[in-house]
Formats: sequence, C-alpha cells, structure tokens
Amino acid sequence: MDPVGRAHTWCDERLPLLSAVGAQLTDREVMEYALTQAVSELGGIAGAVHWSCGPAGSHELRLVLAGGLPRSVLREWEEIREGDPALAPARAVQDGAFVWMPALDGHGPDTGGARPYAYGRLPRATMVAAVPLFADGAPVGALSVFTGPGAPTAEQRGFLVKMADWASGRLSAFSPVAGRAHPWWQQQPVASGFRQALVAARVGSWEWDIRTGEMVWDAAGLTLLGIPEDYEHRIESWVGLIHPEDVPRVMAATQEALDGHGLYEAEYRVCRPDGTTGWVQSRAHLVLDGRGEPIRMIGRVWDTTESRIARESVGQALRFMSDAFLAVDREWRITFLNVEAERLVGPSVDVLGGPLWDGPAGLVPGLEARCRHAALDGTPTGFDLRWPTDGRWYHIRLVPGPDGLTAYLTDVTDTRNRAARREAAERSAAEQAARIRGLTSALAEAVTTDDVVRVAATHMLSPFAASGLLIQVLEAERLHVVGAVGYPQAFLHKIDGIAAADSHPLLHDVLASRQPRFISSAEEYVELAPGLAGYPALAEKNAWALLPLIASGEPNGVCVVAFTEPHGFSGDERTLLTTLSGMVAHALARARLYDAEHARAQALQRGLLPQDLPTPSAVTAAVRYLPASSGTEVGGDWYDIIPLSAERVALVIGDVMGHGLAEAATMGRLRTAVHTLANLELPPEEVLAHLNDIVGDLGDDSFATCLYAVYDPVSGVCSMARAGHPPPLLVRPDGTVECLDIEPDPPLGAAEPPFTTAELRLPGHSLLVLYTDGLVESATRDIDVGIAECSRVFATDLGHRLAVPGHPPPARGPGENHREERGRLDRLCDTLIDTMLPVQQLTADDTAVLVARLHRTAPENIAVWRLPDEPVAASLARDHVRGLLREWHLDELVMTTELLASELVGNVVRHAKGPVHLRLLRGRSLICEVSDGSATTPRIRRAAEMDEGGRGLQLVAALSQRWGTRYTADGKCIWTEQPIPPSDPERALDEGQST
Repeated sequence: MDPVGRAHTWCDERLPLLSAVGAQLTDREVMEYALTQAVSELGGIAGAVHWSCGPAGSHELRLVLAGGLPRSVLREWEEIREGDPALAPARAVQDGAFVWMPALDGHGPDTGGARPYAYGRLPRATMVAAVPLFADGAPVGALSVFTGPGAPTAEQRGFLVKMADWASGRLSAFSPVAGRAHPWWQQQPVASGFRQALVAARVGSWEWDIRTGEMVWDAAGLTLLGIPEDYEHRIESWVGLIHPEDVPRVMAATQEALDGHGLYEAEYRVCRPDGTTGWVQSRAHLVLDGRGEPIRMIGRVWDTTESRIARESVGQALRFMSDAFLAVDREWRITFLNVEAERLVGPSVDVLGGPLWDGPAGLVPGLEARCRHAALDGTPTGFDLRWPTDGRWYHIRLVPGPDGLTAYLTDVTDTRNRAARREAAERSAAEQAARIRGLTSALAEAVTTDDVVRVAATHMLSPFAASGLLIQVLEAERLHVVGAVGYPQAFLHKIDGIAAADSHPLLHDVLASRQPRFISSAEEYVELAPGLAGYPALAEKNAWALLPLIASGEPNGVCVVAFTEPHGFSGDERTLLTTLSGMVAHALARARLYDAEHARAQALQRGLLPQDLPTPSAVTAAVRYLPASSGTEVGGDWYDIIPLSAERVALVIGDVMGHGLAEAATMGRLRTAVHTLANLELPPEEVLAHLNDIVGDLGDDSFATCLYAVYDPVSGVCSMARAGHPPPLLVRPDGTVECLDIEPDPPLGAAEPPFTTAELRLPGHSLLVLYTDGLVESATRDIDVGIAECSRVFATDLGHRLAVPGHPPPARGPGENHREERGRLDRLCDTLIDTMLPVQQLTADDTAVLVARLHRTAPENIAVWRLPDEPVAASLARDHVRGLLREWHLDELVMTTELLASELVGNVVRHAKGPVHLRLLRGRSLICEVSDGSATTPRIRRAAEMDEGGRGLQLVAALSQRWGTRYTADGKCIWTEQPIPPSDPERALDEGQST
C-alpha cells in the first residue's frame, strides 16, 4: 500500500474512531496505543517513550515505555540526558521538532556487524525517528521509533507528529500538573478501553514462537481475523485462514525474513470462519537468541480491505483508460499494465512479472537510461519517443515512487504530424527568408563581377540542387559571358558574344518580356527553340531557369540556373529564383561599375610607377607592388632605383598618405623630384628637405613618408635618411636579420629640417629590404608586431635561401650571375608577400616592397693615386692611366682616358687647390675621377674664337659618355664615364662587382 494512501486512512479514519472510545483509555493506554500505531506506520522494529522523571531542572529522560524489543536490548537507552545531541529522544526534546538520526551515533558499543538484537545489541544500521511530547506547551518527553536505514516519507513524518500531538493532548487533559507530578506510566489497565481502541482502529498484534510453533493473537487481532478466542494457538491456524492463492507468497516472505534475519511484511487475503473475506497487512520483526538464531517473531496486523478495494477500483480505471499505463518494481519487473499497454508491450499473461527491457521497450534508443535516471533522481519527467512495434509517436511520463516506477504513454502521432507540417511550412518560409538575407548580405560585400558570380553560385546552386550557373550581360545587342559555374568550356566559347535577337530566341524573349522562363526538360527546350537542339547536350544540362537581370528599370543581361536532370519547378522555387535574380542584377550592375573604375585606377597606378628598373652593378633588386584589395582608388606608394656616379645607387621608397587621384598625383610629383635631386648628387638629408618643401606647399592635410638611401659599392657605406617611414631590414650574408632602426624624422609635410642622415657600413652581399607600412601594419596587426613577423620570415622561413657561400661563384657569361640572383629575389618577394599578406586577407592599404642584394666593387678594379699640386701632375696622371689600362686590357681607352685625366688634373692645378687625387674604377663602364679641396663647381661655357681657355670641359663632355660633379666632405669630385668596348662585356659585367 502506498504511503500517501496509508497516511490518509490512518489519520482520517483511526483518530476519529479513537475519539469515540478515547474516554475509556487511561493515560498509559493512550501512550501505549500511540506507540503501537507509530511503530506500525513507520514499519519499525520497536518503539520507546522517554519522559522527564527527575526533579525540575534535572534534565534527565527515562525510558518509561518500550514495545517490540526486550528491555535488555534497550539498556543503553534507560536514562539519557536531555541535552545529549547524539541521541534522538534528547534531540527531539531539545529542538521541539521531529528528528531522524542513527541510533548508534556516538552512543553504545560498536557491534562490529553483529546479528540484529543478539546479546542485547542494536544493529549498526538502525535509525531512530523521534518526536517530542508536550505538557502545558513545553516538551517533556519523546516518542521514538527504531527503523531500518530507509528515511521516513513526508506522510509518515506527518502521521508521527499527529499521533504525538493526540497523545500529548490526552495526557494534558488528565494531568493538572504536567510531567513530574503525575507518573502516568505507573497506571494499571482498569478497563477494556485500550483493546476497544485497537479493535476500532482495526489493528492487532501477534507473537509466534518459532521453536514451538505457538502463535498468540490479541483481542484486536482475533476480531480482525474473525476467529473465536478459544482457537488453537498454532501457526497452522493462522495459515489456514490465508486465501489459498496467497499462501505461497506469504510463506515465501516468511521464509525470506527467517533466512535473512530481516523484517517480515506481507499483504494477503484472509478467509474468516463466518465466510467473509478481507485484505490484511502484517509486519513483524525477529527476536534472536544468544547465538543469533531467530526464536520469536513479533508483529502487527491491520485491515486494508477498504484501501485495497479503492486500489482495485483505481486499477480497473487504469486498465481500461485510453492511454497506456504500466508499473515496474525496483528490479524493473512489470507489476501492472493496462489493456493499451498490452498492445505495446505484450499480453499480461506473457510479460507480467518479467523484465521490462526484454520486450519492445528495450529497443527504444535511450529509454532504459532515461528511466534509470528518473528512478535515481526521484523526479518525474516526460519526453517523446517512437515505439518500435507500431512506429507511432508517444509522449511518455515517468513517475518514480518508493516501490518502483510508473509510466504513462499518450499517442501524440497526429499532433506531431500536424506540428511537423506546420514546422515544415514555417521552416520553408524561414529558409527562404534566410536565403534572401544570406544572399543580400553576401552581395553587399561582393565588389567585383567575379565576386557576384561566386556569391550567386553559392546561394543559388546548392539550395536548389542545381548544377550550373551562367551570367551573361548585354552589350551592343550581344550577350557576353561574365561568369559561369558548372559548364564545359566548349559550350561557353560557343555562346560568348552571340547576338541575342538572332542566335538565341529564348534569351531574347526573356529580355524583351522581362519575365523569367522555366524549362523542365531537354525535350521542352528543343520544342521551344528547334534551332538550338544541340545546346542541351553540349551544355550537359536538362532543365533551366532563364532569369532576366533588370537594374534601374532596364534589362542588362540574363542569369541561367541549370540542372543536370529534368526538374519540375514548384511555385515557391519560381518565386524565390525570380527574387534572387533581381538582387543579383543590382549587385552585378554595381560590380561592373566598380570593375571599370578599378581598371582605370590600376592603369593610372601602373603609369605612375616605374615601368622598368635600372640594373646597376652595385645592386641586384626585385620589387613588388600590391594594390589594396578593397576600394577602387589608387594609392600613393612608390619605389625607385636611381644610378648615381661612381657606381653608387640611390634606393628610394615612399608612401603618400591617403588614396585617390590627388594622392597619386602627389606621388608622381615626388618621384620626379627625387630623380631630379638625385641627379644633382645631393646628400639624403638635402633630398628630404626639398621633398618636405614640396609636400608642405600642397596643404596642411598632405603628408608622405620616405626613405632615401645611397649605397657606395666601393666603400660599402650606405647613407640613409627616413622621414616617418618604417625602418629597413638588413639580412646579412649568414642569414641573420637586423632591423636598421635609425633615428627617424617626422613625415614629409610635418617635419622641420634639417633631416638626419645615418651612415652604415654594410657587408657585401647583404640584403637590404625596404617596404611600406601596408606590408607590416593592418587593422588587426600593430606595426611593431608586423616588423617582428617580417624579420622572423627572413630569419627562419627564408634564411636558408638568403645565405651566401663564402667564395664567389665563377663567371657564367654575360649577366648570368645577375639574372640568377634576380630570379632568386623574385621568388623571395613572392614568398614574403604570400606570408605577410595571404590571398584571403583583405587589405585596405597598398604595399610596396624593394629587396636589393648589395655588391661590393672588387679591390682589383679600384686604383687611387695622390698627385702633387703642380703642373707635373698632368703628366703623372697620364702615366698612371696608361699603365693601369694596359694591365686591365683596355688599350682602346688609353688615349681617351689620358686626355680626360690630363684635362681634369690640369684644371685642378690651374683653378683649384689640393690635395689632388686621381681614381679609376672598372665596372660596367670605366670611371675616371679627379678630386680636389675646392668647392668651386666647374661649368661649361661657350668660348670665343680668340679665347685661350674655356674649351677644356667641352672636350671632356665630348669624349665621355657622361660627366658631372659631386661634393665630398673635403671638396668636390669631377667624374667621367666611358663605355667599355663590346669586346670585353663579360669581364666588365662580372668582374666589375664582387661576389
């Protein structure tokens, strides 16, 4: 019987019955009755009543009543202190509330697992439930029940509290001075009121002597079973009263209690001598002897006929209810199932009492795990499942209880189907809205025509299970293919540039009517356009959606969505395809405008940047320019390599801040100015000062960065100045990387001259890397982090490619060393760009990179002499020139070079001051330099017929390929260049530089 029903029956039926006979009970009988009912309700093994028996303030509780166990077993409980927190009665009196705690918690000997009640001891797992007893509103005693380890239910606790309140109320009525002044436990029974109360409550007691077979019932028990008092007191008499169908089950429970020394409990039918039949429930505990063997069984019995009838009525209702209902015990054996559950699980005659998981329930995925979790958690739960025998959906409700688990299954198949159809419709609408939103968002980010085609293919092919997308634009009455996915190239070549009106009537009709056309099969296609009968096979398609592309009210092309297999277009598909094509049309029109503008910008950019870089012998260089991947406006990044005198070379890189035509024009002006200033042989700081003036004149909002470096291959000195530009990187011949973080000046347009020039002596074969900020800086990367990453790329990823062997490679022919080195540097630039700026990473800024391998002039190609500041200097110069050129096998240049050197030295002796130096350099050309200590610049002037002088520089200009003057730290240097005769180009190229 479930606890809720039992508590309801006892509280609502027994107490009202007791009120009718309560006047006949003494105080002791009241407490004995309360104790009996409490032990029965909680399924306890014994009960006890403690009372404050000493003088006031003594705080001692004495055991005054006990039932179910001998007093010897409870000897540790005879006297306890009220304040002892380890014992339940003391705790109940102290707290004035219900208490449930271990019986041996800190009290009494540890039995070490001894058998129950042997040698007067309680077992280790015994628990105690105790409630206070009140007198005049104060707790003066406790009613306790000794139970097993299972916690009392809320209904059992409520019953225990109500019974204690009833007993306390009765005692209060008969105790003017409650507690110590009235020893009610010493009263003797004077009437049959106690027995009448038990009979009225339909509760009896019995005791069975296991060794002799004697079984004694009290009056209430005899009345309950309907047998006379003079019955034969034998166990057989009791067995004879049990319904024959219930005897095996009752005997099995009895034997199980005897074998396991545990509690006995059974509900069975009794056949009374008067011919009536009723249901009773018995519960009993064992008493063991000194050897731990059972000698007696003491129990109680009460009538459960009414509750059984109620349960059977409920069972009948459950059995024929429309929902499936079944119950299982704690071992997952089926204990009940109704007619509808039999249809799902199987006939009751086959499955009742068997494991639930042996039937169809064991085939439901996850059902067993969820049932076990619900039973363990103790919380009702519900979910939908599909039953394997009929394929229908059921909502199952699992309700755990103390005796097992009950399950209710309601057929929800129709409800789910309606919900599924509704969800499918909502999902379809949501998917269409999502497709439109997705395409709208993607097209908003599409910039070029290729982007639009890619986005359209992504959002229009897979969702419709299509296999081909073709976009054609109308130009001069002809359709040109601007994008296609899933079509053979042969077909695309055939249709590109066709006249829509004559060659493809279907597309012409779509453009003319501005209405889409849907063709479901190749047969329909040929029927509509017999002249295009070969198109389906050539295109490898069998269904088409021909969609006009209309933007700004005008048709400007068609979008064709094609299918490999025949395809019937639903109304939703037609509507959605038409909507998507309109979005593609507007995006395509915008993208084509961008493409045209971007093409013009790219052409302008290419025109402003250097077309062909010079190839001086001092450096081997490779450059890359990467425009921004977003936006159509041109940028202001530029680079230059400018040959100077004496094999020197100027390396320049700059960046005009901003994008647009104005910035591109500024970049062009600065490039031109740099070339002019470099040809004037101005040092880096003066070049930047003039550039700063140019930028400053453009306005307060114009700025630019620039790095200008001059490399001298003879000395290995690199002079550089930078205005707001990122520092260059130096990769040494051994592959180590250094950031040349020379002192920067502010950007051009914001700086105040003078600028700072740093002179660095760089080892030959080093790699100098110049770049703009687009390479190392972005919205997601700080410039310092970018420079460090760039250095890491050179040091790790490219270090093995950059290291130079310790000895120069042999000459391989004219320019072969340069060509191989240029190829390596080109590959290096590609790797650097791919690493720092991946293709998939959009960039908002242009990027320029200049990578130069620095070469040194070999010592054997350099000759320097100091000449006296006297007329004899010209003769000495001619002697030096003649001897060296013959050694260099440049006999053809001896006469010219002698004349040039003699003229230049003579001018110095005549018009300047010493010291005088003569230097010859052999590179790609023969260079003759004469330096002195004067800052006076020589100029060519036109001499009259009668003038004796003024013709020397004219002669120099006529004999040399080019000539000029540059200032030095000590004065000036006049230089000339002569081409080396073609008979020795290989040596001039390969010996003019060190490897």
